[in-house]
Amino acid sequence: MSLPHPLPGAIGLSHLSAYGWEAADGVCGGSPHLHLVCTEAYVVTGGRGAVQTLSPGGYREVPLEAGSIAWFTPGTVHRMVQGGDLRITVLMQNSGLPEAGDAVFTFPPDVLADPERYAAAAKLPAKEGPEAEAAARKRRDLAVEGYLPLREALEAGDDGPYLEFQQTAARLVRDKIPTWRELWRAGALATAERTGAQLDALESGDPGHLAGSDSYDSRPSRLGGYGMCGRRDEYELPGTTLPYQGD
Repeated sequence: MSLPHPLPGAIGLSHLSAYGWEAADGVCGGSPHLHLVCTEAYVVTGGRGAVQTLSPGGYREVPLEAGSIAWFTPGTVHRMVQGGDLRITVLMQNSGLPEAGDAVFTFPPDVLADPERYAAAAKLPAKEGPEAEAAARKRRDLAVEGYLPLREALEAGDDGPYLEFQQTAARLVRDKIPTWRELWRAGALATAERTGAQLDALESGDPGHLAGSDSYDSRPSRLGGYGMCGRRDEYELPGTTLPYQGD
């Protein structure tokens, strides 16, 4: 695998507008989920809303408005909440690995227990159109159905269901690790190693790598796709916005 000309730090990038569909708890927003090996960040560029998180420290709801930043480390369940025209630029660790499969929805335990059933529930049948919208909304509602009991248990001081969800999520993705490792080596690891080689060269008085400098640009290749948290603008660049496994 090769990821030429990655973004700084080999990050993934997309833009999101949080879903406006009302969920069972009366909240409008995205599909709660976690990542297993990646940190993800929200850079708020417009509107207002919040991000709800579940972690060993309990439940939090962090207000979001233009200029604010929120990020979550692996294992943190997060749910984007719409408050009014919320607009986010998403930065994803490891060349967009979260959308190459490093994401597990908080579906109810009976769905999580069956890998085939989980895959069917996570998958979108189309990239756009009424069928895609209906499937994305159904997926969001199923994730909220499983999320609410996790949150309620944590708020009551019981972290058992949350920890069990983490264990189940790890089992679900285990077969994907070789592919993830390949992407990590081609992206984040290669970028870090390249920086190390450049530092060594500069220290020895050889700035030869600067002779290969250049500039690059791109525009979104798809506007308003159906992501995990909301409508997503994507870039067809290797390692930038990779197609999510359910797309």
